[in-house]
Amino acid sequence: MAEDELKSSKRILDPLERSSEVLFGLIMVLGFTSTVSAVHSGRPEIRTMIVGALGCNLAWGLVDAIMYLMASLGEKGHGLATLNAVRSARSAKEAHRAIRSGLPEVLAKCMDESQVEQLRVELLRLSAPARARLTADDWRGAAGVFLLVFLSTFPVVLPFIFSPNHVSRALRISNLVAIIMLAITGYSYGRYSGEQKWIWALSMVLLGAAMVALTVKLGG
Repeated sequence: MAEDELKSSKRILDPLERSSEVLFGLIMVLGFTSTVSAVHSGRPEIRTMIVGALGCNLAWGLVDAIMYLMASLGEKGHGLATLNAVRSARSAKEAHRAIRSGLPEVLAKCMDESQVEQLRVELLRLSAPARARLTADDWRGAAGVFLLVFLSTFPVVLPFIFSPNHVSRALRISNLVAIIMLAITGYSYGRYSGEQKWIWALSMVLLGAAMVALTVKLGG
């Protein structure tokens, strides 16, 4: 194993992460569009809503990207701590315990002692960095998180941009777009998790609607 293997992060934005980021972005923007009155809203109110939705998702995207980087750095630090524990172990048995504690539970239970010992030998050969560092993949992942959160705003607010004088129609189209996006997000999650995809699509729509209703109710 090479040093780059220790420093490389998990695959950038797996389907679960993509679904989560799109869901967060949609809930944010729906919290704004759901407060629009089809009867009383005019151009100033619509403009304020659009600016607020874009600004909110811009800020949330930045926060989420930073959290992604922190999680990546923490994951690398945990791996490096496990490696150091294996190297400083006073016996093979102690090293085995360190390896098992650093593995996901399902993998730790599947590996027998000979497999853990082989892993210990490989870890002792590994050339590792002195401390955990962020890589280009981590920064690309953070950029992907930001773009997913921020860009998920646009399909929902576009009807208001193109039809500012027809608020009722724009609101119906916006809600339809949001429902479709939530359904696609749920379907993608279901396909990734191996569960019933259409059940997840429906569940995501209901979950999104419930969370938006709660957000609006609480004054969000």
